[in-house]
Amino acid sequence: MSWTSWLPLRGLSGWTAKDLNGDLAAGITLAAIAIPEQMATARLGGFQPEIGLFAFVAGSVAFALFGANRHLSVGADSTITPLFAGGLALIATSGSPHYLALAAMLALMVGLLVALSGIFRLGWIADLLSVPVTTGFLAGISVHIIVSQLPGLLGLPPESGETLRRVGEIAANLQLINPWSLVIGFGVFILVFASERISARIPAALIGMVLATLAVILFDLKNRGVEVLGALPNGLPAPGVPTVDFRDAQALVPLALLITIVVMVQTAATSRSFAPQDGEAPDINRDFAGVGAGSIVAGLFGAFAVNSSPPRTAIVAQTGGRSQLSGLIAAAIVLALGAFGGGLLANVPQAALAGVLMFVAQHILRWQVFAKVYRQAPVEFALILITMIAIVVLPIETGVAIGIGLSLLHGIWGSTRTEPIELAQVPGTSVWWPPSGSSPGERHPGVLVAAFQAPLSFVNADRFKRGLRDLIEARTEDVKLVVLEASNIVEIDYTAAQALIDTIRHCRDKGAVFAIARMESLRAQAALNRFGIVEIVGTQRIFHSVDAAVRALGPGQRQQQDDVK
Repeated sequence: MSWTSWLPLRGLSGWTAKDLNGDLAAGITLAAIAIPEQMATARLGGFQPEIGLFAFVAGSVAFALFGANRHLSVGADSTITPLFAGGLALIATSGSPHYLALAAMLALMVGLLVALSGIFRLGWIADLLSVPVTTGFLAGISVHIIVSQLPGLLGLPPESGETLRRVGEIAANLQLINPWSLVIGFGVFILVFASERISARIPAALIGMVLATLAVILFDLKNRGVEVLGALPNGLPAPGVPTVDFRDAQALVPLALLITIVVMVQTAATSRSFAPQDGEAPDINRDFAGVGAGSIVAGLFGAFAVNSSPPRTAIVAQTGGRSQLSGLIAAAIVLALGAFGGGLLANVPQAALAGVLMFVAQHILRWQVFAKVYRQAPVEFALILITMIAIVVLPIETGVAIGIGLSLLHGIWGSTRTEPIELAQVPGTSVWWPPSGSSPGERHPGVLVAAFQAPLSFVNADRFKRGLRDLIEARTEDVKLVVLEASNIVEIDYTAAQALIDTIRHCRDKGAVFAIARMESLRAQAALNRFGIVEIVGTQRIFHSVDAAVRALGPGQRQQQDDVK
């Protein structure tokens, strides 16, 4: 990719005046949806609501400058907010100046890691979490959001501590429920839930917040126990590097790494889901740089780490957004509210924001994925449950680490289960295929064609070596030619190379010629040269097709006269 692909404002490239109407409509709609969501997400993390507004502005402006996707929206996100809030609460008191400084420093660290991942093209890290583990992660986060927002929804005193203990305290205080708060919170939830079924373009959260605020004023609900935000300070935050001692910064490193992985996974998924319509492949690495820059700017202005948002990105795409100008328009509206409209938010009830977050919590629960994985892959369904339970019961960052570990172990486990399989020739063709009951295929006397359908690495090297020997021993006649069909071997590491060399020598000891066919991977070909396997096999025994190898080296052929040394 040329250096010009890294020029700023790529998300506005090709913009013309005819795109203005679409971007304007998308920007206004995005702002209407983002305002209540960003305020609620900030409260979820233990911050003042206006901090969420500034986080949205930082994320939107930075991504417009440095990102590539034309629709992607960046800001405060309910997926990562419980994650870093739980981690920070172990170090500092939620909402304290120390807590805010740590959050800003964490944003700088996450932003730097995500941006560097994009610059150095480490997009493959986004594939560390499998779909079942991601589903379990989101389910656990959903439970955290619900538990954290129940007190606000029910008008109960706020709770803190472990999730299960908070559930117990909420249950013990049910007799203290404020019916007005319950009606407001549940009403906002129902309004947003029903509106989404009609059209995602309806700014139902903003409508619900306005209606709830009017109800507080008209019915004097503050004197009936309904908690409100109170007037927010006007003005803009001053930029600066957060002051955190070295020991605290060290303690943030593991949490920053976990959040970075989650941000990369969600950004990659969102970028791929809303790829350019002109057929151009999404530039995920450039989008990492844009999202990372958003967290850096947010941290410099005293906010917290930001993330891409699939729902908000969908809104931009569905309302006619043509470029990142829609995000800049939304950022300008939100900035104006945060800087000058603090008084307008004084009577917003806490229960209304809780209702918005309750909707977000149920929205990120992937029930359809739950059901599909349960039916089609019961073992992977266990990954969903284990990850969800770990995130709910254990400290949330520990649960995420367990989920990542399970995802990696599951991938490794899949590779270790790979066995060499024997291929047979499809009658009347030059195609070699795994035999089946309906199509057993043809085997050539004295010829064994085997395939290994995975990269050769240390996790499956021994299984490869033992499996191929078993195939040779299972043949009733002496095997004179062994052909390794290598189209699926895309990589060979040192341990696997030694196993392959041992296998070649074993074939020679049995009096068989060893050949390799269809090794298409350039990395695997380089490994053959690097580990000296080409010299051992001989270039004349490496073929582009199985059929060519069998015709050239099969028993009775002229080439078979070469001595096997």
